[in-house]
Amino acid sequence: MKGPVGELNEKNGRRSMIVNASAYTLRPQETKDYAEGVAAWGDKLEPGMKAIAVSRDLIPLGLVHNVKVSIRGLSGSYRVLDKMNKRWEHKIDILFGDDVALAREWGKRRVVITWPAPKK
Repeated sequence: MKGPVGELNEKNGRRSMIVNASAYTLRPQETKDYAEGVAAWGDKLEPGMKAIAVSRDLIPLGLVHNVKVSIRGLSGSYRVLDKMNKRWEHKIDILFGDDVALAREWGKRRVVITWPAPKK
């Protein structure tokens, strides 16, 4: 992975950035601000969904509600369905549903994310 965390790149209508990522699950202690798995934008999070939460500094860069994001090293697309606490920057949380063991195994790491550049 080249470059520092937070450096924005844009090419062919796509943006990419290295961010800090962690895994989270739907356990109440990890989603304490949300009743029954309802995320910050009102989406109901459920096991099996490919969803992420983004730090609020990433929203103005185009990581808005429902945008599809690719995460290098993980298959498929993940939808932005949640926002993180204001204290975080250049960070995403990846939803691992109710699989606590897999979330702990995945842990924390730096990843490259890619998403469509906003239309001008």
